[in-house]
Amino acid sequence: MEITNVSEYEAIAKQKLPKMVFDYYASGAEDQWTLAENRNAFSRILFRPRILIDVSKIDMTTTVLGFKISMPIMIAPTAMQKMAHPEGEYATARAASAAGTIMTLSSWATSSVEEVASTGPGIRFFQLYVYKDRHVVAQLVRRAERAGFKAIALTVDTPRLGRREADIKNRFTLPPFLTLKNFEGLDLGKMDKSNDSGLASYVAGQIDRSLSWKDVKWLQTITKLPILVKGVLTAEDARLAVQAGAAGIIVSNHGARQLDYVPATILALEEVVKAAQGRVPVFLDGGVRRGTDVFKALALGASGIFIGRPVVFSLAAEGEAGVRKVLQMLREEFELTMALSGCRSLNEITRNHIVTDWDLPHPRPLPRL
Repeated sequence: MEITNVSEYEAIAKQKLPKMVFDYYASGAEDQWTLAENRNAFSRILFRPRILIDVSKIDMTTTVLGFKISMPIMIAPTAMQKMAHPEGEYATARAASAAGTIMTLSSWATSSVEEVASTGPGIRFFQLYVYKDRHVVAQLVRRAERAGFKAIALTVDTPRLGRREADIKNRFTLPPFLTLKNFEGLDLGKMDKSNDSGLASYVAGQIDRSLSWKDVKWLQTITKLPILVKGVLTAEDARLAVQAGAAGIIVSNHGARQLDYVPATILALEEVVKAAQGRVPVFLDGGVRRGTDVFKALALGASGIFIGRPVVFSLAAEGEAGVRKVLQMLREEFELTMALSGCRSLNEITRNHIVTDWDLPHPRPLPRL
């Protein structure tokens, strides 16, 4: 069966992967309301296409933190990719590089920063969890720098792990033949079996719950790399991120895996963009499955988007070729959306190209005669 869109990879991944692994990738927190909402919210944003514009040439290129990329579609950090496919993060890195875009490597990758760097050229960011032992953090950041990573994406929404009930039921743990490669030499690479989620126990033991804005400042003293704050959902925190010296903001609800009943990221986006006042770029992470979604995010002020689950699902289905295909399909759909909306370059995508639920005056019920 020929795959014609990104979402089709999920069913293939479900067939191929062990239940524990698929559930880990696919599930969200608690009732999974936000998980569904991350997708559904896009369907409440409609287009206002402009016609009779010469769209014979379309330019999707952009720059992120000064790095030129082929399109505003990048790869979000997702953990433990070798559970999906033996080549794991290596395959993802090669696919991103071939597509001319950025890959973000998870702290909890099953391949190390050095291994991913060894796959060849490419612009790569490193996602960071702050461990209780700050020496571990400093060492990891220095290794990422030495391996040629260009930015740190600091995850700020995980002082504790969200309650993911599938992981509790499955007693999720990292398969025995895999390790969290970045921590292998530090005796932090293995996850113990647990009578709940092995990852939740690992986080409770290792990740620093006291993380605060002063640590964002501290991070800037140990690295010259730009810091993206990942996990902002409000105007208040957007302003604080700018004050703290962040180079950019990633609007993210952690794939709906942390606090359930937070809004879809596409609904939180505009508030954050307005608060940032153009001082730093704002990116969207969460729920993107179509080129139309990418356009909607840019129309609401995002500088680019990140995809997570589509990467691990396509990786499980077809390895590197699957990830390449996801990036290619999103690219082609986005290009088509631009053409049909009358936009020839990213700076021609404006707020006027969409209409949202919250733009419409609320219809008052007509008085009955």
